[in-house]
Amino acid sequence: MPKQQVIEKLEQRWSQLRQSFEGLSIEKMTQPAPDGGWSIKDILAHVRAWEEECLKYLPMVIAGKRMPRYKDMYGGINAFNAMTYETNKDLPLDAVLKNLDDTHERLLDYLRSVPEEIFSGQTRFRRRLAADTYNHYPEHTETIKNIV
Repeated sequence: MPKQQVIEKLEQRWSQLRQSFEGLSIEKMTQPAPDGGWSIKDILAHVRAWEEECLKYLPMVIAGKRMPRYKDMYGGINAFNAMTYETNKDLPLDAVLKNLDDTHERLLDYLRSVPEEIFSGQTRFRRRLAADTYNHYPEHTETIKNIV
């Protein structure tokens, strides 16, 4: 898939995520989910954290370096997610939204700077990008829709 198509796919799914919480009140976005799970604010901080991870590790992938394992660094992905929840849970909603948008823009800027050939084929780069972004957003879009 050419770079432009990858970016368009990412942006389409990003737009769907954004639409899932557009217009909601601060109260609705900050209250825990009915099942006691993360609030919408918490979900958005989680999505931003994974975009940050993408920005951190995609350059390593391009350079042919081995990425550290979440199991070794944090005790696994669930532990990483719990850590990022703890780090962000007390942030005000406006800070979470600003961080979300700023990180997403930095990710897009980065992707636009990556050479076209990096996007061809099912490479480590494409797998990591998909996992942290456009294959990740729909899961949380659905969760938000179920909360609302």
